[in-house]
Amino acid sequence: MTTGAAPVRQLDPADATELRRTAEKILAAAGTSAASPHLLARVAKSAAELPGTVRHQLRPVDTDDGLFVLRGLHVDDPALGPTPAGWAAAGDGGAVHDVVLLLLATVMGNPIAWEGQQDGRFVHNIVPAPGRETEQTGAGSSVLLSPHTEDAFHPGRAHLLMLSCMRNPDRIATTAAGIRRVRLDEADIELLSRPVLPILPDDAYTEARNFDGGPPPPVPTLFRSDDGLTLRFDPAYTVLDAASPAHRAAYERLEHELARVSCAVRLAPGEVLVVDNDLVVHGRVPFRARYDGTDRWLKRASVRVPARRTRPLSEASEHGYGQAAVEAHTG
Repeated sequence: MTTGAAPVRQLDPADATELRRTAEKILAAAGTSAASPHLLARVAKSAAELPGTVRHQLRPVDTDDGLFVLRGLHVDDPALGPTPAGWAAAGDGGAVHDVVLLLLATVMGNPIAWEGQQDGRFVHNIVPAPGRETEQTGAGSSVLLSPHTEDAFHPGRAHLLMLSCMRNPDRIATTAAGIRRVRLDEADIELLSRPVLPILPDDAYTEARNFDGGPPPPVPTLFRSDDGLTLRFDPAYTVLDAASPAHRAAYERLEHELARVSCAVRLAPGEVLVVDNDLVVHGRVPFRARYDGTDRWLKRASVRVPARRTRPLSEASEHGYGQAAVEAHTG
């Protein structure tokens, strides 16, 4: 894994201040950052009125890295309060930052929420949770979070993933690796483009893991879109039983290549990592959680980009393990 710097986009201080003020007004009117038609309508209206300088910094990912870090937002650490001991304890902690992230996400596309995850909120709190240290989810800490595309089990997964840093005193790294940086031969790409390997829901989706409405659908790991190679990848939840030895070997080579080109992004408070979920796998290095209110705290938003065509048409027939995504803006 390298430590090369991710592409950076810097918000103008005046734009960062305007984003914060806008979020504060929305929060004051709604009373909470939890989704409501009133809050989402105000977010949509306010996002449409943000200046062009903000929109420029939130333009689509434009390098083969498949990601960028947005800098310039301000986090008041004392005002934030202690890092919660699990997402369920977060409530409206850092609520103004939820709304800021919703505004940014709305400029980039359409934020989505999952009915079966974190009470259907559009902004998730990513914090370590006692007793869940070894899980392959955002609640884990003591083990490597395997590089993966977000919600790879589902055909309605996000096109973009946004991770906003509230607190990270130990400079714990988020890992990221882009499929367009790897070196694979055509034979491996051809094998991995076949729909062979099912991807199961991760441990954050209890209902989906108990789904009995049909067998796990086999899906391709790689896919060629109009502008290049894309991927759908989650080795911790991928069933390799049906794969041939050659297919497994190609999958392992892809894993090694992603590890080779992976970079470490050590987010600081006020920074937002934006990842193209069709181009980049992300993970996290292991760390020791203290559970003393000072642990790493990120906020996460998932975004669909309307009319984007980067995935196989066959995904439309998948059952999605019974999970439904709710779009913030349906008009």
